[in-house]
Amino acid sequence: MTHADKDKYFKKHTEGSKVDDDLKQEIINHIKKNNITCKKAEEIAGEAGYSLEETGRAIDILNINITKCQLGLFGYGETKKIVQPAKEISPELKESITSALKDGMLSCAAAWEIAKKINIPRMKVCAAAEALEIKIKPCQLGAF
Repeated sequence: MTHADKDKYFKKHTEGSKVDDDLKQEIINHIKKNNITCKKAEEIAGEAGYSLEETGRAIDILNINITKCQLGLFGYGETKKIVQPAKEISPELKESITSALKDGMLSCAAAWEIAKKINIPRMKVCAAAEALEIKIKPCQLGAF
């Protein structure tokens, strides 16, 4: 969603879309100033047994902003994103990224999986993608 869509996230979903009451309460318990961090959304999904997609959809329907993307791509105030292109990329990381591309893009889920496989921070995968001029899309939470 673009900045113009802020506070209208629910419009991405069918009118009348419902949120599971337990998931709704978990999300509401963790929002601050109508914001929830990507990390907290991940934690809620894991602890409550929901997928990231279900959790993201619920956050949208509840019209809550997702902040502090764990890849550094959005939700960091005026600067929006904080990730910077990597100065160096290991051959293993470059191969992992390029082999995971779909339609020229790297999914958020694939970026997380690469970070886990190589045992590096998620933002380092994103920094490498930035240096390679590869967009990361779609977001597992549906944020962009």
